[in-house]
Amino acid sequence: MVLPQDFITYTRALMGSERYDKMASALLEEPPVSLRLNPFKTLSGITEVCNADGQVPWASNGFYLSGRPNFTFDPLFHAGTYYVQEASSMFVAWIVSQLIHIPITMLDLCAAPGGKSTALRSVLPKGSLLFCNEPMPQRSNILAENVQKFGHPDMVVTNNFAADYRKSGLQFDVILADVPCSGEGMFRKDAGAIAEWSEANVEHCWRLQREIISDIWPCLKPGGLLIYSTCTFNDKENERNVEWIEQEFGADFDLPPIPYEWNITGSIGSDIPACRFIPGSSKGEGLFLCVLRKRHEHHLSREERIKRLSKNIPTKPKMPDIPQWLKADYDCSIRLINSNIYAIPNQWVSVFDKACEALRIVHAGVGLATSKGKDLIPHPALALSIALADGAFTQCELDYSSAIAFLRREAIALPNETPRGYVLVTHKDMPLGFVKNIGNRANNLYPQEWRIKSTHIPQPQQIIKLK
Repeated sequence: MVLPQDFITYTRALMGSERYDKMASALLEEPPVSLRLNPFKTLSGITEVCNADGQVPWASNGFYLSGRPNFTFDPLFHAGTYYVQEASSMFVAWIVSQLIHIPITMLDLCAAPGGKSTALRSVLPKGSLLFCNEPMPQRSNILAENVQKFGHPDMVVTNNFAADYRKSGLQFDVILADVPCSGEGMFRKDAGAIAEWSEANVEHCWRLQREIISDIWPCLKPGGLLIYSTCTFNDKENERNVEWIEQEFGADFDLPPIPYEWNITGSIGSDIPACRFIPGSSKGEGLFLCVLRKRHEHHLSREERIKRLSKNIPTKPKMPDIPQWLKADYDCSIRLINSNIYAIPNQWVSVFDKACEALRIVHAGVGLATSKGKDLIPHPALALSIALADGAFTQCELDYSSAIAFLRREAIALPNETPRGYVLVTHKDMPLGFVKNIGNRANNLYPQEWRIKSTHIPQPQQIIKLK
C-alpha cells in the first residue's frame, strides 16, 4: 500500500507520530471481516456463527470472522438472515440504542448500501419509522434491495437530495448524516479510495458536507438528534465541521459514555465529545462520529410554514382486492408505487402520503404485488418480509444446488406433487423468493437485477447455522 505523501504529512501532524505509525502498520494488515445477524429472522434460530473470531463489542448481533468466505454463494445471505458489515459502522446503532427508548421517526440521509440502516432498524423501538435515503439512483436501488431482504416493514427507501427533504416539510426525531467524504478510513479495504484521494477532494468534501447539513437541519425536530459521521481521518471533515454545526445552528453535544476497553479514540485537536475509530487502536476501519442535539427551531419561511400545515393527501388509485398474504395483526393500507402494490402500516400512512408529495419513493412497507391484467404477481419483497403470513403460499424447500440455481435466476425443478400457481421457495426454511409453477416447468420470478451473475460452481458452505 502506497499512501499519498500529502496524506502522510497532514495525518502524521494531526495524530502525532506514535498514533500515526500504529495506524500505518495496521493499514498493511488484512482488514477484519465481520457480519451482523438479522434479529428479526435469526433471533430464536441461530445456533452458531461459523469461524467466528469473537463478538463485536458494541454490537450484540455482530461477529468477527477468522477469514472471508464467499458470501455470494450462501443462500442465507440472500435471504437476509445476516448482513456483511464493517465492524466500526455497527457503532452507530449502539449510539442510537443508548439514546432512544421510545418510538421515533428517523432519517438515514446517505444510506446506501444499507448497512447502517438495517443495523439501526434492529435497535429502534417497536413502532419507529426509518426513512433510508440515497441521492444516487443506482445506489438507491442497491439500498432498496438490502432493505427488502432485511424484511422489516417499518422502513421507507427514497432517492432524493437533502434539499428535497427540506422542501418536503417532513421532520424527524433523529437524523443520521453519514456524509460523503474523502474516504481515508477505507484505504485498507478499497484501493480506489487511495487513488481518488487528493487535498482538493478533501476541500470539496468538507464544503459539500456543510451544504448537506444546512439543507437537512430544518428537518430535525427541536430537541432532536443529529448524528454526524464520516469514514475519514482529517479534522476538516470531522472536528472542524462539527464545531461549525454547533456554532452555526445552535446545538448541544449528547454523546453517551463509551466503555474504555473498546479502545475508541476521542476527538483530535479539539475538546468536542466525539468518537474516532482508528485501525491499530480499534478493530475495524476508520470512522468519526459525533452526536448533536438541536436546541431550538429557527425561523421558517412562509412557504415552509404553509407546507407543514398542508393537509393535502394525494389521490389514491383504485386497488384490486389483495389476498390474505400478510399476518393477521398487520394493520395496513394499500398504496401504488411505481406500478407496484405496497402495504403501508396504518400507524404512519399519513407520513408516507406526505412524503409521496415531494419525494421519490423507491420502496416502502411491504411490497405486495405487481398487477398484470387480472393476475397479481407477488412482489419479491413479500417473500422476504417478516410480515408474510404463514401458509400464504405453497412452500418448496430447495437443497443447496437448487437454491443457487434459483438465485442465478435459472430454471429449477419442483416435486411432481407441487400445486400449480405461485410457490414460495425456501432454503433451510428461510424464504428466498417465488416461482410460478405451470405444470411442466416453474418460471423463476427472482429479480433480474438481484441474481448471482458469477458462473463459478461453488462448494456447499455454511456461514451461520440455524436450528
